[in-house]
Amino acid sequence: MVKANIKANFPYNVERVWSTVTNFQNSSWRSDLSKTEILNARHFIEYTKGGYTTTFNIIVIKPYQRLEFEMENDNMTGYWIGTFSQINGETEIDFTEHVVAKKFYLKPFVKMYLKKQQNAYVKDLEKALQDSDKK
Repeated sequence: MVKANIKANFPYNVERVWSTVTNFQNSSWRSDLSKTEILNARHFIEYTKGGYTTTFNIIVIKPYQRLEFEMENDNMTGYWIGTFSQINGETEIDFTEHVVAKKFYLKPFVKMYLKKQQNAYVKDLEKALQDSDKK
């Protein structure tokens, strides 16, 4: 199992950051996704711009504090834990992924891929939060 973690701080309240992250119906702010399909209150599918799908099963929702889900696609299975903390008017996110590659030849690349995805996610989140100021 490969573990990847990223932390970031945003100059916004936790409610605003939580709302952006957990609005699975609106994936337009994500640079890597073409769409998200909501199956029910706890299950959704993300589609990359290349058409690749990942299925998610939400297992913990503690508003403004913690979100956890299981994820799976053809190449991996794993789980994700996200914590949200408000400190001095800012929000700190702490996101950790635990992933197992399903194909042996992918194992050497999983950690690098996860870090790249996490960095892109945080960059997209920061832009989405900034853009919402302009509306």
